[in-house]
Amino acid sequence: MSSSDVVLGPNQYGKAEVRVVRVDRETPVHRLMDLNVSSLLRGDFTDCYRSGDNSRVIATDTQKNTVYAFAKEHGISTPEEFLLLLGRHFTAQDEVSGGRWTAESYPWERIQVPGPEGEPRAHEHSFVKSKQEIRTAALTVQDGVEHLLGGFSDLTVLKTTGSEFSGFPRDRYTTLPETQDRIMATDITARWLFAADPGAQGGAAETDFDAVYATVKQLVLEQFALVHSLSLQQTLYAAGEAVLGAVPEIEDIRFVMPNNHHYVVDLSRFGLENPNEVFQAGDRPYGLMNASVTRRDAPSRPHAWEWLGGFC
Repeated sequence: MSSSDVVLGPNQYGKAEVRVVRVDRETPVHRLMDLNVSSLLRGDFTDCYRSGDNSRVIATDTQKNTVYAFAKEHGISTPEEFLLLLGRHFTAQDEVSGGRWTAESYPWERIQVPGPEGEPRAHEHSFVKSKQEIRTAALTVQDGVEHLLGGFSDLTVLKTTGSEFSGFPRDRYTTLPETQDRIMATDITARWLFAADPGAQGGAAETDFDAVYATVKQLVLEQFALVHSLSLQQTLYAAGEAVLGAVPEIEDIRFVMPNNHHYVVDLSRFGLENPNEVFQAGDRPYGLMNASVTRRDAPSRPHAWEWLGGFC
């Protein structure tokens, strides 16, 4: 095959998983931000791949150092705002036409200690790591347009009733019994796309990202708890619909939800009845739901989701 018959396809490169912890010491009550940041640059890097010419390549080490320097110079208010700072810095350079920047934000809670009169209070500078979920953010810049995503992963939830699954097609390979009362459990991963604002660079200049995050999480949890679920898909859609109805800054929300199966254990051989009280927690295989809930008039923005594993 001639070299003229082969071309370089889509590509990006950078520094992955830069762990940065920023302590804000401006007051005696310290603020802690703990991020895992990845920076991936896009541009005309053909000569690097084809001949090893690095004259247009911003070193991955430079990208790592920029993360640390920006954490010092600008602080970290929210992961979304931090990624916007990084993306705008790198795309202002001649060698870079776009890229993707992602962050995981690990939550820490203040340790509760006795106050002056014995009542509990939050300690000023001691923290315990929360295990609930990991906050995420992603920024893609393509053709001069910013696509900003918020999100979370591994929000583990379970309800002991209020869920059923029946009425599905059956054939000779179907062994699953229908049920009108089951445990439903999942690990929710969600990402939401902030609407673009033509009047503001990036489309999210005035967004309160912390408030949006708290609202989305609460709405998703409420729908999981309150919807009498005929399927995990129904619960997923209800959560997305509730978010879009309450948060105008979001135009598209997408979920990945495994079905963490719990099987009723047959105790009849021991002379025991088991009316949905003792379960075996399944590991694998598991059902997997992956869907988006989108505003009908939202523009198509596929660049926001490209190369984000697990999302449709």
